[in-house]
This record gives sequence, C-alpha cells and structure tokens, in this order.
Amino acid sequence: MVQRGDRVFGGLATGSGWFVVLLIGAIGLFLLIQAVPALLADHANFLTSREFDAGDPANLRFGILDLLLVTVEVSVFALVLAMPVGLGIALFLTQYAPRRLAKPFGYLVDLLAAVPSIIFGLWGLLVLAPVIYPVAEGLNGALGWFFLFKSYPDNVPIVRGANLFTAGIVLAVMILPIITAITREVFERTPRMQIEGALALGATRWEVIRTTVLPFGRAGYVSASMLGLGRALGETIALMIILASVAAPFRGSLFDGGATFASKIALSFAELNNALSAGAYIAAGLVLFLLTFAVNAAARAIVNRGVPKS
Repeated sequence: MVQRGDRVFGGLATGSGWFVVLLIGAIGLFLLIQAVPALLADHANFLTSREFDAGDPANLRFGILDLLLVTVEVSVFALVLAMPVGLGIALFLTQYAPRRLAKPFGYLVDLLAAVPSIIFGLWGLLVLAPVIYPVAEGLNGALGWFFLFKSYPDNVPIVRGANLFTAGIVLAVMILPIITAITREVFERTPRMQIEGALALGATRWEVIRTTVLPFGRAGYVSASMLGLGRALGETIALMIILASVAAPFRGSLFDGGATFASKIALSFAELNNALSAGAYIAAGLVLFLLTFAVNAAARAIVNRGVPKS
C-alpha cells in the first residue's frame, strides 16, 4: 500500500520537473513573441547579414552572422584551453595528490567560481593582456599566414589585447572550476576494486588511470566540458569589458575584436526605447537560447553513446 507521504513527495517531485520544463518553454515563447515583429520589419537577412543596426525602428537592418561566429569561436577557444587543464587538475587531485593537499587545493580551484565576472574582465584587460602580448605577437609573426592568427589593419591592434585571444584565455579560467569540480567528483567514484585489481596485476599509476579511471569518467568529463561551454556561450560582463567594438567584419582571427550575443545585448539594450529595436536584440537572444539548447543536446548524445548498454 502506498503511503500518503510517498504520494505527496512523488507529486511534488513530478510537479517540480514539469515546472522546470514549462518555465523553459515560457522563456522561449516570450523570446519568440517579442522577436517576431522585429524580424518581420528587418530589412537585412537575419541569418547571413553582418550588419546590426537597430537604432532606427523605421529602418531596422540587423543580422547575427558576426555575433554567432564571435560567440562560437571565443567559447570553443576557451573550451580547448580549459579541458586539458581541468582534466589534469582532476587527475592530480584524485590520483596523485596526498589527501591533506587535495582538499585545500580543490577548494582553491572551486573559489575561482566565486570571483565576479567584472573582476575577471578587468584583470584580463589590464593585467593579463600586457603579459600575453609577446605570446600574441609571436603567434602572429610565426603563424600569421593562418587565419586564426592573422591581424588586420582595420581591426583592433594586437598591442591593446582587446581581442578574442585575451577573452578566450579569461573565459577558460572562468569555466575551469565547473570542469574541474564535476570531473573530480566523477573520477573519485571510480570503483575501488577496479583500481586495486589493476594495481595487483602490476599496472603503473598511469596504466591504472588509462584503463580504469578515464573510461569510467569519460561521460562525466564530457558533460562537465559541455556545461563549461554553456557557461562560456552566455558570459556577458567580462567579454563586454575585454572585447573592443569594431566596424570591420569578423574574419575568424583570434586577434580580432567584436561582440558576442551576450555582450552586444548588454552594451546596447539600455539605450533602446521602442519595442521594435528591443525586439532585434531579443531575436539575437533567442538565437543564443537555441544555441545553448543545441550544445546541451549534443552533450547528452555524446554522454549516452559513452554509456554501455545492458
């Protein structure tokens, strides 16, 4: 016989789950309703235009191509930097570090998540950018023939550091606690019998990690990385401070300036005083909303592929 408490708890749990689904659906519906009038009044191609001028409601010309490219490139660059570092820290804390060192070191890494975005932005522009300028100049000099490291005279100068290169490194530091914390928790749950069995068979520490810890924690590591990517895609204040606004189109270089979806909306939304102009930025926000959904769906597919079928 089902107890009343079980029924109540089950109803609350089910209701909470449906509430989250409905809330996300309501947010998406709101964005869509607000964006449609502006999209209908747009005189440019919303998906392919690089122009974003929503100041005149009678002549809206806005497209999200540059915003999309900048958002994706700086986020992926940050993820490429953060993933191996996060993996290394998680392995060190769970497999190599003594217990008395692992806990305080883990807390120290987790504290990075408590640093406000504006502090990261100021640190990145005023402290980090001058330090990494020789690296940026060296990459530009040696690999300037490749589009990722090419500089353009009509874009932001490398010496200023107000580019995707600096922003990506700052973003990598910002998402590092998410990747490290979740990956560490997953690695710590590796079955002890598997580790001890591998050691008993004469495996080295690295062989134990390669044959037991990494296969067991691969899905969790991917999930943590995708959560970090979602965090990077939506970051606003730090990128608003670091990235320089430029009139030149984005050409894919890490030494370009520009704006992401979030930083563009934050920079301009306070100046809007009519529904159509605001709708243009809401339309950009809708694309960001859908982009995060796509990232999470891809992460879920990757994780499900890594789970062995019974």
